[in-house]
Amino acid sequence: MIVGPCCYLGPHAVLRGDFGRLILQEGSNLQDTCVMHGFPDSDTVIEVDGHIGHGAVLHGCRIGRNAMVGMNAVVMDNAVIGESSIVAALAFVKANMTVPARSLIAGTPGKVVRELTDQEIAWKSIGTAAYRQLAARSRASLRAVAPLREVEPDRPRLPLVQGVEPLFRSRHPSDS
Repeated sequence: MIVGPCCYLGPHAVLRGDFGRLILQEGSNLQDTCVMHGFPDSDTVIEVDGHIGHGAVLHGCRIGRNAMVGMNAVVMDNAVIGESSIVAALAFVKANMTVPARSLIAGTPGKVVRELTDQEIAWKSIGTAAYRQLAARSRASLRAVAPLREVEPDRPRLPLVQGVEPLFRSRHPSDS
């Protein structure tokens, strides 16, 4: 397993490097409960600034530079997700599928729906930058602590990152 600089690995992410090689390049993130695995003699790769959402499964595939895999999506063996593409939440990308750069992939099985706009790619990049910052902040603030027995009164919450807003707040209800 090779983990590059500025990567974020979320709690309970599973990196099974027992058969194939796992490579997370600089600034990539693998969020909570993701699984990354592959067959012997295969590489499973997340390229620079790749962004893997909660619960996604990557098996023997390649996620391109600045691409995102949505929550609970599955990307199978020998699939290649092109640079700056987005795999929608819950999509299933079949083995051997090659996705062009700047594509939105959705469905089961996954199909290229359309080309992404510059605005959508910028939104993704801002979110990935927040995970780079989280990796740095986590490393800088590591210390031994005692568990809390209850939530502290007036415990502050982190503000949203400027420019990043959950899609459900910015989409019209008729878009769903």
